[in-house]
Amino acid sequence: MIWRLSITQFAGLGSEVSILAGQKVHQIYSALDSYALFISSQVAADPNVSWPFVLVQDFSLKSEKMAELASLESPMIVFCPIVHEDDREGWSSFVSEAAPVYYQESVNNEGFTYTVAEMVNMTVPYLHTYGFDENFTFTGPVETRRSGPVLPNWQLYPLLEPVQSTMITGYDMTVFPEIANQLPTINLTLHPSTAFVHLPDTGPGAKFGDIVVDSQIMQPIVEDGKLVGVIILKLPWLEFFQHLNVDGLTDTIAVLRSSCNIEIGSFFDSKNELSYLINSTSATFLGQLDAHDPKYDELVVSRMIMEADVDKAELPEEICVPTLTLDLYPTEEFEVSFQSSQPELYTAVVVAIFAFTSLVFVLYDYFVGRRQRKFLARIIRQDQIVSNVFPAAIRDRLYEGEQKGSKKDNLLDPLGGRIAGAEGAPLADLFLETTIVFADIAGFTAWSSAREPVQVFILLETIYGAFDKHAYRHNVFKVETVGNCYVAVAGLPEPDKNHALAVCRFAPDCVQTMKDITLKLEVSLGPDTSALELRVGVHSGQVTAGVLRGERSRFQLFGDTMNTAARMESTSARSRIQISQSTANLLLASGLSAWVAPRKSRIFVKGKVEMQTYWLIVKESKKSKTSTSKNDMPTLDETVKLSDDLSSETSGPVEAMTKAERLVEWNVEVLSPLLQQIVAFRAGETVPIDSSLSKKEATIGTGETVLEEFVPIIPLKRFDAAELSKRLNATSVDIGEEAKTQLRNYLSNVASMYRDNPFHNFEHASHVTASVKKLLTRIVNVDDGNSLRTSSDEINLVDMAGHSYGITSDPLTQFSVVFSAIIHDLDHPGVPNAQLVKEKTRNAQIFKKSVAEQNSVELAWSMLMAKEYEALRACIYHTEDDLRRFRQLVVNTVMATDIVDKELQALRKARWETAFAETPVQDAGLSSDDCKATIVIEHLIQASDVSHTMQHWHIYKSWNEKFFMECYAAYKAGRADSDPSKNWYKGEIGFFDFYVIPLAKKLDSCGLFGVSSREYLNYAQSNRDEWAREGEGLVNEYLVKFEDMITQQ
Repeated sequence: MIWRLSITQFAGLGSEVSILAGQKVHQIYSALDSYALFISSQVAADPNVSWPFVLVQDFSLKSEKMAELASLESPMIVFCPIVHEDDREGWSSFVSEAAPVYYQESVNNEGFTYTVAEMVNMTVPYLHTYGFDENFTFTGPVETRRSGPVLPNWQLYPLLEPVQSTMITGYDMTVFPEIANQLPTINLTLHPSTAFVHLPDTGPGAKFGDIVVDSQIMQPIVEDGKLVGVIILKLPWLEFFQHLNVDGLTDTIAVLRSSCNIEIGSFFDSKNELSYLINSTSATFLGQLDAHDPKYDELVVSRMIMEADVDKAELPEEICVPTLTLDLYPTEEFEVSFQSSQPELYTAVVVAIFAFTSLVFVLYDYFVGRRQRKFLARIIRQDQIVSNVFPAAIRDRLYEGEQKGSKKDNLLDPLGGRIAGAEGAPLADLFLETTIVFADIAGFTAWSSAREPVQVFILLETIYGAFDKHAYRHNVFKVETVGNCYVAVAGLPEPDKNHALAVCRFAPDCVQTMKDITLKLEVSLGPDTSALELRVGVHSGQVTAGVLRGERSRFQLFGDTMNTAARMESTSARSRIQISQSTANLLLASGLSAWVAPRKSRIFVKGKVEMQTYWLIVKESKKSKTSTSKNDMPTLDETVKLSDDLSSETSGPVEAMTKAERLVEWNVEVLSPLLQQIVAFRAGETVPIDSSLSKKEATIGTGETVLEEFVPIIPLKRFDAAELSKRLNATSVDIGEEAKTQLRNYLSNVASMYRDNPFHNFEHASHVTASVKKLLTRIVNVDDGNSLRTSSDEINLVDMAGHSYGITSDPLTQFSVVFSAIIHDLDHPGVPNAQLVKEKTRNAQIFKKSVAEQNSVELAWSMLMAKEYEALRACIYHTEDDLRRFRQLVVNTVMATDIVDKELQALRKARWETAFAETPVQDAGLSSDDCKATIVIEHLIQASDVSHTMQHWHIYKSWNEKFFMECYAAYKAGRADSDPSKNWYKGEIGFFDFYVIPLAKKLDSCGLFGVSSREYLNYAQSNRDEWAREGEGLVNEYLVKFEDMITQQ
């Protein structure tokens, strides 16, 4: 009986291991395919680069990123372009020119024992192998003389040490049988191939010459249907099994079997089996053999983890397409370990019986005392509310109604509401020794202008909740929060001689917590959240404190100490803590001179003379306890927990992410709910999935340019009330981990394909996406202009009797618009379309006009159609009609971002005037909701693309500077005819007057976006006036910054 249970347990564990292994291998293949697609697309986009003379810029960094996506810790990645015989002479010149660039980038990222100059001297520019004499002594590089194409070892990650003072750059990889034998298969199938090989060990502590048996994956790079290169990846199986982390797995034999016995040379055994002994967190290589015990043959758990999607019947017989199977077997040790757990099994049964009996009594007690517990919970909650408003000592005096010299004077009844009629002397005291802290969120006003109200409160609740915990721990009392300023005090109502020390420990904790939380919240609240910082001011002195009675009674502080503390904050700096002379004196008296650094310049405080102030410098751990601290406080509010749990839904710890990775996660969180809504809306549909959809995917968008696909009216999908009632609740729909992983991978690749421009970059695309999301969530019922949708996080899909012209009735429409915002500037070159046409770039010759926009659609669409995004595409659409509507929405929306083309702008203006004419137009279709929806969507993306002009002045100024730097850099590089600084000031005024403000007025007039459209218009007019006053000076500042930047480079 015990062994039967053991068999069942092994079957479950084996299935979990095989599934995880298959998923991880698929992740590796997807990362490789994306890398190959990225390289080929970059070459195709650059008219000055052709195969095989390709240098992958920042190859080390990109390969490191690819390894992270594939979850590999010690990979070896090689980029090998195919060099034909007539390219060999040019290859030598290319290597001589490009190798120093490649080496420098690798040294910058990885570090190396040799300088770039030394490596260049050790580089053999021509294609070569290594020569050895009859004693196997190295005799130097030998030029390759073989006919036909050659596969040089061009770029490597990590960069390997030279062999006998010779870099291995340019080494002919086709001398290795395992590579030469796989090339015909790859060339015919254009799919990855794999084989077991003996490879150099690049793991920790490995030396040159150390060999390890692993798999070698060769990923083809394809251009125009032809093989132009490969990426070779060493897949370390030992590391692979060590990181599976399956709980309960122990003493299991894993056998990897390859379907192809590829020859790997005369020095090594070419068996097609590898065996490992694996446990939950460790693995041991057993050899190139099948090491399992035959008596467990019937218990094998088998799964194919590598399989090429190739029709083998169409291939020649001599071509073998490798597949890889993982077979798992138990061992005697596994059986023994299970049998030894019999007493634990009996114990578990007894515990379960006891737990069930206890549960019966608990449920009985619950139902009997339910009413009493509800009443008690209400009283406790009311006590918590009062405790959060008043200090404990004040709270007790309020409850008792006692004051010095008076018995019962009914000062306040916090729960009974008799505040307005309170009689007796006020409850107030003078506290001679206190320290007050003001902590203001710098940049909050500008940040909140681009956010929805719910997002603003998520930020404040999370940050202030964390501050409350620190306040409790350091015996500091929170007085109030005034807007985005947090006010707290130490030394009252209970005197504390260490009041200055308590606040000076509390304040650095808050500054660090602010950095940590905003970093995490950027994933959910979007761009620039991590740029928010805390500005803190501290002052010590006497203060009057008490309960200010009234309908909303509060505990408040008054006096000059409050005013001075506020001035300390307002004249402080971001992420700095400024303290007054009085606070500094208290710290010096406590022997903490190292905490105090005088500020170089004195500050002017309104109503006072110039003051000498100090910076607070605390170097000890923020988790250290002080003599004034308390035990950890109970949870104040569930919102605080938000910042601790953010990383659970992301691809890794938020603290370890780059800014681009955090933006990717934010975009995932924006698109995922829309995908859920799309899937939910399919519930109850009888339309079958189109089995021929893959063929239609391959043909859509071909035969014409993207701009030629543009249509003036897009028929949108609508649902009546009966259909809507059948739809599932979107929050209950799970799109599946595979689809979400593919979404994350796709957006990661999109981010990597944005160029490092100052303005047209992935951060700006995310900023545009935030504006699109904000406007979509603000769509209102035009019959009630003040009636907002009930949710800011999830767009209400009910069409409100057609008042949104169909935009909100179909989630695919909303997904398409948000998707377009993310990809609309993909691969933007940093110069306008007119310059691209003038330069006659490859894309300009293809597209003629709207060059950058058409290129963005082509790149994003072709990548989305790749095989590794099948599950993602299945969520977006499942019929040809959905596919065509999705494509059309993306085309129209992205094309609308070309606002420079006068002809296109004139057409849009005419269509708007026709759609929203006071007198209905009788022409067929022009006055339809589809016409209005189409033109509104185009204006929505246009407004979002320049939303920085319709947000807070600081946001506008920041993005305006970035755009200037991009344009001025293009001018300095000879890619612009005129100096943009000469007309930048007047040009911005004209841009506001003739484009931005009229656009904001259109959004306001259409009546769809509620208060957001008026908010955009108000900011646009305000920014225009501010630019008229400050613009000329700002342009001069831009020029100075640009020159400083050039000098620093």
